[in-house]
Amino acid sequence: MQSQDSVLVTGAAAGIGRAIATRFARAGYRVAAFDVDLAGLESLRAAVPEDRLLIGELDVRDAAAWQEAVDRVAAANGGELRVLVNNAGVLEAGAFAQIPLTKQRRVLEVNAIGTLNGCHTAYPLLKATPGAHVLNLCSSSAIYGQAELATYSASKFAVRGLTEALDLEWASDDITVQALWPLFVNTGMVKDVDIASTRALGVHLTPEQVAEVALEAVSSHGRRPFGSVHRGVGLPSRVFMAAASISPSWANRFTNKMIGRR
Repeated sequence: MQSQDSVLVTGAAAGIGRAIATRFARAGYRVAAFDVDLAGLESLRAAVPEDRLLIGELDVRDAAAWQEAVDRVAAANGGELRVLVNNAGVLEAGAFAQIPLTKQRRVLEVNAIGTLNGCHTAYPLLKATPGAHVLNLCSSSAIYGQAELATYSASKFAVRGLTEALDLEWASDDITVQALWPLFVNTGMVKDVDIASTRALGVHLTPEQVAEVALEAVSSHGRRPFGSVHRGVGLPSRVFMAAASISPSWANRFTNKMIGRR
């Protein structure tokens, strides 16, 4: 296995992260899977060959822990990393004023700061790897702020901005930075979420569908013309993204107001 065929996935114990880890393993990648749920990661051994798997506990909010994780990946892959997938995320849904600040801060720290930590810490390995990629899990909630998902939306707007900026900044280093934009995905994170937008739009995407788009994004044929940074996952997401890009601000606000009506 060549070192450039390595992928580091956060939040890999379950859901989207696990699907991405197993899909990349089937495509021949060496998988470095990290999560706070070490027991969940251990169960990956049944799905990924031992010689292609490295697992470790990681709280993405902790920059020092990130450095330890990246050092392990560097040692296992000759100082290179082909793909970084910043997937780890949490969600708090409901009326903004009724969600404790401690929980809202955690959403920002895991989703936004965790992605920032990952990009910053892994940069030397990515730069050392020709044709490296970064995939950040964004969300259709970053098209326009979502009622009952205020802080989650804010965290994904931060991910969106970071992705766009680093795509420009790191192009000269031959690092492609992209964001994946799914609507609600059928994972444990949204299993018990019952808000106006989930009732209006439903929960139709599977983690495996997101994983397929992730693999396509880093393949040679997956490069899009004109440096497209954002990838909608599923037709509804792509439609919302396209409509928002050409609609006036008032129309986007009205659409999202209707979706978020209780």
